[in-house]
Amino acid sequence: MPGTVGRVPTPATPAPGAATGPGATAAVFAHDWAATALGPRDSWDPALRAVVELILASPMPMALAYGDDLVLLYNDAYAELLGLRHPSALGRPAGDVHAEVWTLPGFGEVAERVYRQGVSFLEKESTALVVRGQSGVAEQMVFTRGHSAVRDGSGRIIGVLTVAAETTHVAEQLQSLSQVAAALAGTLTLDDVARVALRYTITTFDADRVSFVVDEGGGGWRMVRRVRGELLDEVDERLPPLWRRASTDWSGTVAQAVRSGEPSFTGDGQPLRETAADRHDQKVRSLAVLPLGTSVVQGGLTVGYQVPHAWSAAERALLAASAELIGQAAERARRFETQHGTAQLLQRSMLPENLPDLPRLRVAARYDPGVDGNAAGGDFYDAFLLPTGDLGVVLGDVAGHDVQAAARMGQVRAALRALALSDPAPDAVLAGLDRLVTSLGAEAGTHELFVTVVFGVIDAQRRELTLASAGHPAPLIRRCTPDGRSYAEYVDVPAGPPLGLGGRPATTTVAFPPGDTLLLFSDGVVERRRQSLTAGLDALGDAVAKAGSSDPRALCAVATASVPGGTEDDVAVLAVEHALKPSRSAAMEVPAEPTAPSRVRHWMTGQLTEWQVAESVIGAAVLCTSELTTNALLHAGTAARVEIDLSPERLLVSVADSGTRGTVTRARTDTLSSRGRGLGLIEELSDAWGTDPSVRGNTVWFEILVPPTEQH
Repeated sequence: MPGTVGRVPTPATPAPGAATGPGATAAVFAHDWAATALGPRDSWDPALRAVVELILASPMPMALAYGDDLVLLYNDAYAELLGLRHPSALGRPAGDVHAEVWTLPGFGEVAERVYRQGVSFLEKESTALVVRGQSGVAEQMVFTRGHSAVRDGSGRIIGVLTVAAETTHVAEQLQSLSQVAAALAGTLTLDDVARVALRYTITTFDADRVSFVVDEGGGGWRMVRRVRGELLDEVDERLPPLWRRASTDWSGTVAQAVRSGEPSFTGDGQPLRETAADRHDQKVRSLAVLPLGTSVVQGGLTVGYQVPHAWSAAERALLAASAELIGQAAERARRFETQHGTAQLLQRSMLPENLPDLPRLRVAARYDPGVDGNAAGGDFYDAFLLPTGDLGVVLGDVAGHDVQAAARMGQVRAALRALALSDPAPDAVLAGLDRLVTSLGAEAGTHELFVTVVFGVIDAQRRELTLASAGHPAPLIRRCTPDGRSYAEYVDVPAGPPLGLGGRPATTTVAFPPGDTLLLFSDGVVERRRQSLTAGLDALGDAVAKAGSSDPRALCAVATASVPGGTEDDVAVLAVEHALKPSRSAAMEVPAEPTAPSRVRHWMTGQLTEWQVAESVIGAAVLCTSELTTNALLHAGTAARVEIDLSPERLLVSVADSGTRGTVTRARTDTLSSRGRGLGLIEELSDAWGTDPSVRGNTVWFEILVPPTEQH
């Protein structure tokens, strides 16, 4: 009658009748029972003798508590639970052997009641502190125990038979079920759900193969699996799973279970013979298939072993509960992805799909949605050529995080471009916008339409920049000195009131020579809770000044990561570099074919060699580009476009896909290398990298600085 609290792994149990382990069987026969209430063995009642034989032959922990003193007699499996208390426990009262717990509720009183009243008692679960073997190390175990009265030939109660079933493993599985529920609560996408589901099932059920399958809703099925022994490091766990795809008429075991809505359990056979993809599938002999049980996401979960396996009732119930939890999480994820995709599409469709590609003015932008990325916001940017040949640049913020804010943003952006094409003077453009916002506010019946914007005109010939601001943060310019040093300064432009208040902003003209880079940004870049705006502006200026290059794409990434801490606001950045010299560029369209990465490597090596780029730069760039191309083909499942741009100071490479599976950030590397090495390669071999979501998909880029000694 083990007692106290805790749980440990299942102890080894002896074969029936064998005197193994602590040797309880041999000790029983050698013990002097004449000195106990049982009396000499040769005088035992036949019924008692039969019970003792049953106990000694059983592989389950069993004990007999005999007589009024409940004297103990037990088998090898029970002796292992007693640990160092065996063999001295033989022939002693149970209350003395288990003195530390005997008086606790559910222990001694249960044995006494069964002995006095003859009523059987099943204790569904209890915990016990067990000293295993002769080691003296106490471990904790979970048991289900049954107690029943033992009668002699005349029907008189002579003792209590206790059978202990060790259920530690089941208890651990139930505990892991609560842990997976907590993990699933934090998932947002189906990729997140798949990662948690696979990690949980293969660990909890100690399986050889597990899989997670979802129906794409008319677009076929996709499945992801894990097999025992797969080496997954910390980076792999953050990466998107490698989904396999199947047609809508797929007849796999999971599809059959999903269509019928009924789970299936194979104890021994070849359940994956017809659909096996490789030897891991072929070796599966026992398989459990559970439909997710949700109307929104049709899918299933499988757990398989390479040996025959009897699926117990407890396991089936646990699997069913697991599939239900995973199904609920998948349902939430599908809804989130749908809403997220709609909001992102709305947001991106109102931003320029392409920015001007000029020989001396390089333009880049970055937009990161605030809140949880599940709502459209009001930040916007634009860059466009004016009739004068100059470049117009703008960045603004319409208050709000809803569809209405995004719609107003689209109206303001379109009106600004129209006004600028008519009269590009920044103060005139913002005055016209002020009238538009006033009209929009009156139409909506609100005076709370809050819009800030900064608009500028870059005259590359005159090497100057003219700006006007309506309540927006002052732009930042990264200046480069002739000796190669850099510093950052904010443009002293009068902020003026936000649009809609009847103001006419003043303009400021500053020098903008080759080598300088202009940075426009929204307040989400620098504002943080419990931190002054001045601290945010200082951090941004310091980060831009210390950046490795003046490349606009790299500076956008530097700017968005310059102020520590998270923000719930949208983040928008627009950067324009006045290049010292025109850069050279080339592009390649990459088809969604297995040979595409090798074709990209060949093309890129030839192009960079023709441009006389140093071999060290070529090797690093080709390796990183190959990884990004492979990633785009695997995870977006679409064709890609590779672009390279070489300036005297850096090589910039970008790989754009047209998928819609989300974006990559340093905290969430969801589109880098399926093999877990892509992120390490990019960070190790490049000087800067980042990702830019666009209307059509995502772009991942990296930059490698070209030292002066390596320029040709």
